Amino acid sequence: MELTSRAARRMAAATITCTAALLPAVALTSVGSAATISSPASQARLAHPVTAYVVNGGSATVTPIRTATNKAGKAITVGKDPVAIAITPNGQTGYVTNSRSDTVTPIRTATNKPGKAITVGKDPVAVAITPNGKTAYVVNENLSGPGTVTPIRTATNKAGKAITVGKDPVAIAITPNGQTGYVTNSRSDTVTPIRTATNKAGKAIAVGSFPFSIAITPNGKTAYVANYGSGDGPSATVTPIRTAINKAGKAITVGGYGSFPGDIAITPNGKIAYVLIAGDVFAAPGLVVPIRTATNKAGKAIMVGKVPVAIAITPNGKTAYVASQGFGSGQTVTPIDTATNNADKPIKGAGGPIAITPNGKTAYAVNDASGTVIAIRTATNKTGKTIKVGTDPVAIAITP
Repeated sequence: MELTSRAARRMAAATITCTAALLPAVALTSVGSAATISSPASQARLAHPVTAYVVNGGSATVTPIRTATNKAGKAITVGKDPVAIAITPNGQTGYVTNSRSDTVTPIRTATNKPGKAITVGKDPVAVAITPNGKTAYVVNENLSGPGTVTPIRTATNKAGKAITVGKDPVAIAITPNGQTGYVTNSRSDTVTPIRTATNKAGKAIAVGSFPFSIAITPNGKTAYVANYGSGDGPSATVTPIRTAINKAGKAITVGGYGSFPGDIAITPNGKIAYVLIAGDVFAAPGLVVPIRTATNKAGKAIMVGKVPVAIAITPNGKTAYVASQGFGSGQTVTPIDTATNNADKPIKGAGGPIAITPNGKTAYAVNDASGTVIAIRTATNKTGKTIKVGTDPVAIAITP
């Protein structure tokens, strides 16, 4: 199944969104250690209400949702075809990539006002922020040449010198200690490590075909790369990378021909990596394959909705929520009990990117077809009133 550039952009946005959503709040506030309640990072979080920001690709806006009330605020105008968002660990600024403007729009969360657009590389499709909040790294797919990553100093919102990576980069993940960013280069079949202290790219790491999403264990020791294009071969695979030496381990088989690994998420305790598998035919059921990180062995596949595109895990690690596009059967979100790997009854109403509040009480899932978001009470898996946002919502992130 060929993944179009626009599809790659949307899936990359979902990957970045969900990777951020599954991390515990404390992991986002510090490098290598949890913040205490008296720390400046914690005080900054407590000073602002928890807000979900929904990126609307079709209307070139971002809709803020107050999670305390589930009320949408006034839409915030950004650049053309926004596709991704990341929020600083202190919750003060959101950075939105505008793929057709070649810019990033910073949003002050205290006022929900956009700042001056920051010029980056061509076709920015993903963004991630270091745990100390000092630098945002923007992945520029650059469909007409080599891909790059642009570092932005968050204190000044100034872009630094672009870092050359592989061809058609689509996703980035940063180690919990903030020392290295890993970029998936979809058309080079490689991952590029970037030293954040120097903003220098290291030697590219060979992985599988069309590496798409990437997630790093909470201890920072292993990065797991989902090789989307491996579904065109005899075995669909995920490649583990040892971050201490930047070497790829033996590929982990997660399916056969026609199985396409997409989004990937890791439980907060680091024991299980969940990989979404889309079938070659849209009529095929979607699957989630759990990988034991201690052994890098894949477990029994879990059936979910057709064409799963996004996954988020609650901060307590008890439930994984998988959003599926459906294609004929309707968009759904499937809860999975991580203790048993049993799927619960699918929740109707959304099947796009998904994010979970820091307290783990509510999961917000996007419906790109209807321009809406549903709020799921994680205690009951019941939804509240549908929240109207902009046209073609493609990404969501929640303040810490």
